[in-house]
Amino acid sequence: MKKSSIIGIIIIAIAIGVIISTYADSSTYGNFSQAKETQSELHVVGHLDKGKEMIYNPKQDANYFAFYMTDDKGTECKVIFNGTKPQDFEKSEQIVLTGQMKGDEFHASKILMKCPSKYNKDQVEVKASPTT
Repeated sequence: MKKSSIIGIIIIAIAIGVIISTYADSSTYGNFSQAKETQSELHVVGHLDKGKEMIYNPKQDANYFAFYMTDDKGTECKVIFNGTKPQDFEKSEQIVLTGQMKGDEFHASKILMKCPSKYNKDQVEVKASPTT
């Protein structure tokens, strides 16, 4: 066999390995009801329920944070995150959780937050141009 054929086969094998590993690590988006049914890792998009309490006491356990979230379908669920509470968590507009259901609680391994923009269309200041 030629060297170029061997190199081509190696490159193809590496590409197949990368595709398979990427596919195995990816998870799908869903809601709390789907997470209950599948018992597999999902991404759940929703909003923080600011009316319910958030439990975080760093003096007692710095790696326990619990809160309530409502998903896009309107289902509310208690979320437990084994990590520190993210900064400005209360100000987040939208939350994306990665994790799975354990009983009636969603155990998140990752939390991504969409924070409010400091630029609001309604509050754009328009300066008048000087007239000559």
